[in-house]
Amino acid sequence: MIRVPDVPSAAEFYVDVLGLHPIWQDGTTVGLGFPESDTEVVLHDRVDIPDQVDVHYLVDDVIDAVRFLEQRGCVIVAEPFDIAIGKCAVLCDPFGISLSILDMTNGARPPHQR
Repeated sequence: MIRVPDVPSAAEFYVDVLGLHPIWQDGTTVGLGFPESDTEVVLHDRVDIPDQVDVHYLVDDVIDAVRFLEQRGCVIVAEPFDIAIGKCAVLCDPFGISLSILDMTNGARPPHQR
């Protein structure tokens, strides 16, 4: 659950830019689904619900995604950096929400061996 100052504007951004799709909504919240997944983000403007979250998005290519998101109003907080499976970056969306994006351009880690 992510608290935003303007639910309709934030929902429009998450649909148009991040590719989520509306699932449901009521007076103060909207549920948005991820493509090809049952995972859902709930945007709300209720002060009685905590606002600190850390959302991670898996993308095909972090460098391309950073360029795309920056052109659509996101601000880079941490430039792309290497991680074991590929790259990661942190951006802030136009509503002040931190977005961590990562890719698996190096491939998944091998399964744990006993």
